[in-house]
Amino acid sequence: MKLARRRLLHFAAGAVTLPGLTGLVRAAPYPTRPVRLLVGYAAGGPLDISARLIGQWLSERLGQPFIVENRPGAGSNVATEAVVRAPPDGYTLLEISASNAWNTALYYNLSFNFIRDIVPIAGVRRAGGVMEVNPAFPVKTIPEFIAYAKANPGKINVASAGPGSAPHLFSELFKIMAGVDLVTVNYHGSGPALPDLIGGEVQAMFDVVSSSIAYIRAGRLRPLGVTTAARLDALPDVPPIGDFVPGYEAISWDGIGAPANTPPEIVEILNKEVNAALADAAFRGRLAALSLEPFAISASDLGKFIVEYTNKWSKVIRAAGIKAE
Repeated sequence: MKLARRRLLHFAAGAVTLPGLTGLVRAAPYPTRPVRLLVGYAAGGPLDISARLIGQWLSERLGQPFIVENRPGAGSNVATEAVVRAPPDGYTLLEISASNAWNTALYYNLSFNFIRDIVPIAGVRRAGGVMEVNPAFPVKTIPEFIAYAKANPGKINVASAGPGSAPHLFSELFKIMAGVDLVTVNYHGSGPALPDLIGGEVQAMFDVVSSSIAYIRAGRLRPLGVTTAARLDALPDVPPIGDFVPGYEAISWDGIGAPANTPPEIVEILNKEVNAALADAAFRGRLAALSLEPFAISASDLGKFIVEYTNKWSKVIRAAGIKAE
């Protein structure tokens, strides 16, 4: 009888503890295997660099490889669609960016809805632009540029990195808000555009700071204003365009997203770790070396930011009649 009673008690104790043990198995810490981080552009570009920086941090902090996978094509839509169709388990992520927001208006037949089908996780970096001119161009300030443009409508050529690129959209917003008539000259990226700006083939450009700052520091380009609401550490003597065109602000950004319905606890883990990177002095130093600013934000606030950002630039794209090539 004593032996039977011991077995009964042992069984009862096991029945009580088994659900707890099962819960522990189900709540295994994330991640337990490698994570893919898809980038919609080729290796070596700004988004790729940003993804590799944060991927390395996450690998070290979470103990599993975060593997950057480049899937260029259709202005990042190829990579986005691949992530939209991936299982929502936290093991396929997307380097989201301003391009995703712009694409909602640039492309008419997307098979996904970025805002609905991708859950924002964390911001990584923000990047401002700079309005710059050839040093021989006869203006030194934003007010002088606007006055000259109004006196010479349709005679100033502004370089663009291609339809729907940051330089293109930043200049279109300026044209609308400043009420000036500028001629857009499209190039295949900032790389081919900058030599023509330096050589005087075009007169102005709204470029991302990171690609133009070396030429500015060398005196080969003259900065008139930055596109951010406040001055930039990289160009402390250059005023914001918004000081002269009230309300003007134009930035690009990137971060991390995942398929819709990704578990909230995974979103929370990743958001916490990314924001820890953005608070780390060494990581911030790496961003500063690239003329980038940390974009620390909660997942919910990032979602609100993306909706507002998408609405703003959709209006600019439609007003300018811009279509993807």
